Amino acid sequence: MFAGENPSIMQPLAVYFVILFLIMAWLLVRKLEMTRVVKGNELIPVTLLKVPAIKIVAIKTLDNDGYTALVLGIAKNEETSLKEGNSALNAKDFEEIKEVRVSEEAIADYNVWDDVTIDALEGVENVQVISTSKGKWFAGAMKRHNFHGGPAGHGSKFHRALGSIGNRKPTRTHRGKKMHGHMWNERVTLRKVPVELINKDLSVLGLKWPIPGARNSLVVLEF
Repeated sequence: MFAGENPSIMQPLAVYFVILFLIMAWLLVRKLEMTRVVKGNELIPVTLLKVPAIKIVAIKTLDNDGYTALVLGIAKNEETSLKEGNSALNAKDFEEIKEVRVSEEAIADYNVWDDVTIDALEGVENVQVISTSKGKWFAGAMKRHNFHGGPAGHGSKFHRALGSIGNRKPTRTHRGKKMHGHMWNERVTLRKVPVELINKDLSVLGLKWPIPGARNSLVVLEF
């Protein structure tokens, strides 16, 4: 520890970086649909996710880029190949591309053009899910923030209106005020989601409970 550093500040930062580099594996998957599986006497709701053909498009190194990361891509076809003399694949050959951070020690285990398959989930019990929720367009305050609303009687004249949005001082609307506007279509992260089903033949896995997003939407798994 350097002179003048506050131990109470450095300790949480150290824990953060340890947690960051403990996450070593990622998968790009497509959401299919929800169903249920039978385990013992229980019916467990699961979301089915398809693992497509994923390749490592490029590798970011500390010397060239200042940080270490993998660029993963979902290939459009199986004919994607690494041309002679190139250090990365052509981004036009991929439907989706996602960059994920890895530690400097783990980057040596990967090469460009390597396949990332469902076998990476071998022995994994829980994953972290990152996806984008369904957008609901422009919504009123009652739907967007679950406001109660006013009386429903004819004499009320205040049914689904937002109501007051400010004070006399300051004479403006406070930042972050819950109002009408675009609803959802936001990045959502779910932690410790149990893996209930893995089918290597179909390259499909099932995660417990609903996963945010529309069908065929891109989902990132970290484990």
